[in-house]
Amino acid sequence: MKRTTTIIVAALIMVLGLSALTFAAGYKFGYTCMTMNNPFFVTIENEIRKQVEANGDTLISLDTRQDMATQIQQIEDMINQGIDLLFLCPVDSEGIRPALDMLKAAGIPVVNFDTDVADKDLVNSILVSNNWQAGYLVGKDVTAKFPGGAKIAILDAPYAEACVQRVDGFMAALAEADAQYKIAAQQNGKGDIGESLPIAEAILQANPDLDVFFAINDPSALGALSAVMSAGLLHQVSVYGVDGAPEAKASIKEGGMTATGAQSPINIARQSVEVAYKILAGEEVEKEIKVPTFLIDASNVDEYGTEGWQ
Repeated sequence: MKRTTTIIVAALIMVLGLSALTFAAGYKFGYTCMTMNNPFFVTIENEIRKQVEANGDTLISLDTRQDMATQIQQIEDMINQGIDLLFLCPVDSEGIRPALDMLKAAGIPVVNFDTDVADKDLVNSILVSNNWQAGYLVGKDVTAKFPGGAKIAILDAPYAEACVQRVDGFMAALAEADAQYKIAAQQNGKGDIGESLPIAEAILQANPDLDVFFAINDPSALGALSAVMSAGLLHQVSVYGVDGAPEAKASIKEGGMTATGAQSPINIARQSVEVAYKILAGEEVEKEIKVPTFLIDASNVDEYGTEGWQ
């Protein structure tokens, strides 16, 4: 009897010990985005990490460097590492499908942030800025500043749904105006300062009478701004971006960039984490959540500050 009791106690200790270990391990989240070379995504990752680690959970982050094949491989690696949920911003909205299929087969939920996937039924929730609105607000500012029309160059990123929506919103605002707005060039700015600089330089060489650069994010806009300044055309060419990055806000304050359709990566991160925990708890969540965007220009840049993100 004594031996039996000892065995039972030992078994209970073992079970309790395993339970404690399981509890201590907590949730394991994965994070993947277009590139960690953009401070916007770094800010989102930092805030998500802060939130999940405060709950005793862990976050695995990998940098795709804007390569679709790398992102798919890294997601497969995270699946093998046993993640419980993935925070995903796809490099390519359609090209991410193989990874989404693997996640579904593994039973791993997905919170899709910033850029929508094309196959929306394969993610649990989509939490993005109102990208159409961001582009629209920039377009309205262009038509206000150039009421008689303008010659415009667009630096886009046609593989990313969020960027397509920004351009769509921008074009919608131009279409509402009475004047003629000519799109002199529309090219992939690669979403990076270094990548967009030579592209913008080539556009300016071909269009020395350009009035406006509209870039789908602030790094591309800052690259375009460098090209404009090198050409001595800052007095002539207005440069717009989307993001509301600290560097962009500092440039606006200094008289460089004209304006930016601003997002709040901190709010995107916090709401993404909130949705993630609801999913893991088995609660119902909204399929699509839009985070408002707004315009930051010289008239209000001091309200948002230049030291960090809003």
